[in-house]
This record gives sequence, structure tokens and C-alpha cells, in this order.
Amino acid sequence: MNRRATPRSVLGELLLTAGTLVLLFLGWQLVWTDVTAGAASAATSDAVEARFASAGAFAGATERATTSGGGDPVRTQAPPSGDAVGLVHVPRFGPGWSVAALEGTDRGSVLDRGVLGRYDGTAMPGEIGNLALAGHRTTYGAPLSRIDELVAGDPVVVETLQGWFSYRVSGHEIVTPDRVDVIAPVPGEPGDAPTAGALTLTACHPRFSARLRYVVHADLVAQTPREQGAPQALEPAAAPARAQG
Repeated sequence: MNRRATPRSVLGELLLTAGTLVLLFLGWQLVWTDVTAGAASAATSDAVEARFASAGAFAGATERATTSGGGDPVRTQAPPSGDAVGLVHVPRFGPGWSVAALEGTDRGSVLDRGVLGRYDGTAMPGEIGNLALAGHRTTYGAPLSRIDELVAGDPVVVETLQGWFSYRVSGHEIVTPDRVDVIAPVPGEPGDAPTAGALTLTACHPRFSARLRYVVHADLVAQTPREQGAPQALEPAAAPARAQG
């Protein structure tokens, strides 16, 4: 004899189905996106390294003057959206740790590939002004999952076709998403003209939330031409370890 469905039993079935779907979504969001984005990040970084090895130039039509952190100016090119800006090395995250930085901060075409994205209109590596980069802190490879471990004095090195631009962490702050002044040419001072190079890294805060932004600031301290080899901060330089979630 079949039992008739009651409102309570129907509600129970619906809640069970909804709970299962939520768990499946969380599994996809927390695990599978890291797997796919991690593979995409490694492939992107390998492609950037291959371009360095073949001495190919970055695509782009506009050359932009840069500061060399104490040496003579060099010239770089502004890449189109989604193209490579360079490789970002963070020794604090482990020996040989690196991740590609691409032009733009669109989630689908850039950030969800497990890489960092350059905010449009900010400085290029080594330029006077503020090179501002964004990245996921959780899911999609989470290249900035350990951003809160960076402390004053830590090196962050951006590698380009021209060489290595070394920045030194000066501090951090936690801000609301509308605080766009943190990526201004002079961080925190919109409207001021920059006189030195800077780097800003941004990621969501706290973990698993987009309520705030964790922001790390660094100052440009040196440039090392490619022919001189990697700067001391990156030695010994084994094969780069890709960003993991």
C-alpha cells in the first residue's frame, strides 16, 4: 500500500535535494576550480617563460617609459587584455614560487585562470607609479591565498622580458572594496603625481568572503637586466613552483 505524500515529507525531500546541490556546488567551487585553474596557471606561466627564452617581445602597440629603480630608463610595451605582463616571484611563499600576471582583472578571462591581473591604467613593471595586481585568495588556484603572510621587508620580484624588477614590501592594510585609492599612482593619495615605483597586491578578505580587501604595498628598489641573471632575492632559483590553492 503506497503512503500518500504529506507537505512535511515533500518539504523534507526538497531540503535534502537542496542540501545535496549545495554540497556539490561547494565541492566544485572549493576543489574543482582549484584543479582546473591550477593547470591553466601552470600552462600560462610556461608559455610566458617560453616567450622569455625565445626573446620574443610582448604584444602591444604602445611603448611606455619605465624607471629602473636607480639605473637608466628602459622601455616596455603595454600588452592587450589577457596578454602577459610578466611573472611574479614571491620568495615568502616558498623557494621558486611564481605565478603569471596578465593584463586586466576580468574574472572569466584572467583571474579565474589562477593568475594575477593588472588593474587597467596602473603602472607597468618598473615604471614610476603603482603597478597594481589582483588575484584570488580562495578558489580558482588562489594565487594570493597566503597574502596575509607577507611582512615588511619581504621581496616581491616581477620578471619581464627586460629583466627583474625588485620590490620590497612596506606594509599592508584592510579596506572596503570602494577604496580604489589604494591602487592610485601614489597609493592612498589620489591626484598626487608619483615620483617612484610601487607595487600593490589586492585580494578578498576575509577568506571565503568578498566583504573587504587585503592590500599589500611594496616599493620599487632595484632592476636587474636579464643578461645579469636573477637577483639575489631569488637565489637559489630552482624550476618555478606554480601557485597552488
